[in-house]
Amino acid sequence: MGDVVSSHLDEGKREIITARTGTVLGEFSHLYEKQYVVALFNKVRYDVEGGGGPQPQLLRRKVPLANKSIFSGTLFQYLEENKKWRNRFLFIPDSYNISYYESKQAHNRGLQPKGTINCAGYRVLISMESYLELLNSSLPDVKAKVGSSPFLKCATQFPLILWHPYACHHYFCVGSAEEQQKWNAVFQDCIRHTNNGLSEECKVQTPAFTDAVRLYRQARNQYGTWDMMCGLPPQILANLVMETLLSELRDLISPRLKGKLHDRQRSWILISDAVYSLVQSQAQSQYEAIVQRCEAGRPPLEASIRTDMDQIITSKEHVGSKIRALVHPKAEKLLKVSIEPYITSILEALMEPTSRGFFEVRDIFFRELVNMSKNLLNGGSKEKLGEYMEKISMLAFHPVKMQPCYEKVEQLQLEGLQQRFDVTSPSVFVQRAQILMREQMDDAVYTFEQLLHQSLEAQEGKEDLCKAIQGCQDRVIKKFDYDSSTVRKRFFREALLQIFIPYMLKQLSPSCSVDFPHFQELIFEDFSRFILVENIFEEVVLQTVMKDIMLAVKEAAVQRRHNLYRDSIVLTNSDPNLHLLGENPPIDWAGEYGGGQQEVDGEQGNEHEDAETRRRCRMKQVVSMIQEDGATPALPESCLEVPGVDDIPEEEGEGSPLAPPTPSSEKEAITKEEVNGPPPKEAPPTIPNGTTLNKEKTTNPSTQEAVPMSPQDSESKLAIECAIQEIEDAVQEADGEQGGEGGTLEMIEVAPPPKMEDASFPMEHSGTISNKEVQPAPGSQREVQMEAVSIQEDEGVLPGPEEAQPPAKAEEELAKEEHRHETAANASDSCSELQPTAAHCSVPHHDDSGFQSPANEVAEEEALQAAMATTKIGEEKQNDCETGQEHAGKEDTPKAQTQITNENN
Repeated sequence: MGDVVSSHLDEGKREIITARTGTVLGEFSHLYEKQYVVALFNKVRYDVEGGGGPQPQLLRRKVPLANKSIFSGTLFQYLEENKKWRNRFLFIPDSYNISYYESKQAHNRGLQPKGTINCAGYRVLISMESYLELLNSSLPDVKAKVGSSPFLKCATQFPLILWHPYACHHYFCVGSAEEQQKWNAVFQDCIRHTNNGLSEECKVQTPAFTDAVRLYRQARNQYGTWDMMCGLPPQILANLVMETLLSELRDLISPRLKGKLHDRQRSWILISDAVYSLVQSQAQSQYEAIVQRCEAGRPPLEASIRTDMDQIITSKEHVGSKIRALVHPKAEKLLKVSIEPYITSILEALMEPTSRGFFEVRDIFFRELVNMSKNLLNGGSKEKLGEYMEKISMLAFHPVKMQPCYEKVEQLQLEGLQQRFDVTSPSVFVQRAQILMREQMDDAVYTFEQLLHQSLEAQEGKEDLCKAIQGCQDRVIKKFDYDSSTVRKRFFREALLQIFIPYMLKQLSPSCSVDFPHFQELIFEDFSRFILVENIFEEVVLQTVMKDIMLAVKEAAVQRRHNLYRDSIVLTNSDPNLHLLGENPPIDWAGEYGGGQQEVDGEQGNEHEDAETRRRCRMKQVVSMIQEDGATPALPESCLEVPGVDDIPEEEGEGSPLAPPTPSSEKEAITKEEVNGPPPKEAPPTIPNGTTLNKEKTTNPSTQEAVPMSPQDSESKLAIECAIQEIEDAVQEADGEQGGEGGTLEMIEVAPPPKMEDASFPMEHSGTISNKEVQPAPGSQREVQMEAVSIQEDEGVLPGPEEAQPPAKAEEELAKEEHRHETAANASDSCSELQPTAAHCSVPHHDDSGFQSPANEVAEEEALQAAMATTKIGEEKQNDCETGQEHAGKEDTPKAQTQITNENN
């Protein structure tokens, strides 16, 4: 691509560029020298007479970013020379110029960066569509074939593009949407800071420069706001030259470009960047020469001003009265017709988003202090306080945390102003409001630091520390509200003047400028350098419209709209001792209280290490480095594995996952209980016949927890359940022979679950009693079954001695019963019981068909004959099941059921 630049920018075109730049800078130099003297006079007069207006209540930090960096991280960058994507480490110091290195190690070793980007005049784009739209406007009249390949293939789907109308473009890519948002906020903060290149501390050079640029553009009938009034003075002058030079070069060079449309666009970007670099280098050298020449003649000028101050002021007022008599009638007519109807609507459009942005600044500051107080109250100390304050001290320069504030102001829309008042875009006002918001946040933070540091000397305990934080917070919030109102009212007045003054000057200049030579003759020759007719004319126009603007802003403050204070509320010397704290040195919270960000000391054993390298390693960063979150996010609580119960024996070969709870599962269960609180203890429900039912803890895993049972309790419960099973079988057979729709005491056999996703079911309300039978280990089944028979005989729930079966027959029937359960568990079509869930979470699936397995019909007939005495109990239970919970407790409790429940308890 270097051949493209050299071939199209030959020696002849370079001479044209140099000549055109010299012409523009020559005219600017003449204007700057005249405006420099006027600015010097205004500055000396202000120092002598003093300025009015309310004084700020918050303190101002002198060096905000001392020994701090803004951001650093690694991303992909597209290299134009080899058309490939490479990893680059980006480092952003306190100057907000982006430096990119091959790696982080290269930066730490102090090597020179591969390049540096000054973001003044750039725009951040996060999609290729918006970039191509701007790119097509750079060569609007070029007719070329569009290729099939895209302009640029991004390494990822999350691009970040820095676009400039004259300079080269920079392409980056990141790996996730979160990174893209963070880097977008960082790049926008760099642009916002570098665009504000003119220092307000320079009371002479900055006004002289801005007035000279404005007068130069007005001489070419270019009124209104200018988007490229951004950056340092040499960059602004280069933009001033490129505004007219680029279009001439495009007409000369674009017909000679070859290739498809994308190739021509790439070539034009490189050519434009080369031209911009040449113009900027020439503008910088000539501007420095102008400033040096004006500064050299400043002492005698200042001495003359102080000597003839009164005469100069008198002469200026005399000429001003003459000009006012000429301009005022015309300005008043223009004001009533074209300005006054729009003041209120434009002011409201400015106040709404700007005030929301300042309110967001207040909320962020308040939330940060509240969070710090909570953390210190829960378990903090002064060491922890140092860590928190180290972070809060740089809150205003944290682009990610301040991004919500900036986004509020970006919603500013001034529809219709582009055509009527020659306002190109609201970006000038948006960036100015964002700069003021950042300054207000830093003033509030710095004031809070000084107040808190002063009050910490007498504090000892945590409660005293939190009280001190609360007291300082309240004081700062009140001062912030007052300063915020003052700053916003000043911003509204300045914005309205920037909108209306250029329009009025454009309408009044043609008719009034013809009389300017006559007014110049009224000025003494000795004072002619300090009094300029053009400046007096603009002051008269400003005074004409200023009274209406002040009235509109005052009415908004009287109505308390957007929390604006009235002008009569002036807090003068409300806290005289506070401004004395502003003279104190900066507070090193990490060094004084400990617990701050750990400084990277590097290899202290290397005594020959460069001091600059050690300084880079120790430099603290406002924003943490962007890192990809590699950890898998925790599953929701509904998906966490439920701990099992390891005290219940299981059958072999079932593959049950009911293992002892792991430490992680125990920790998850404990965490869940801490969040949701312990489950309420409820009384066990009563069944319809009045028998109390023991509530199973495993029916709902979200509210109940499994309690391990001892082996003795398990065996006793198994024996009782076997006895209940015998009664159920007898009742079912009796109901089947009688042909009635008998309710049954349904026995549910719970086996280990095959899948974890079946481990939770809602509790069903039923009129039947659900008891679960847990299968014991094979070696102990027969012993448990024999023990169950003996218990049933003792309790009197089995048939009497005349119908009792011999032990051998009973053992045989128990074996058949076990076989029946295994057959029913494997046969899904004829199964009358719910298949297993977790041992602590079972819900019955009711099957009231009363269908029995054919292999067990003989055993059931014999059991029927032995259980005829219990038929009446089954009939009563049937009625209770049909009535449900409405008749709970109204029936008499049968003796047999009461005995069973007591054994369960």
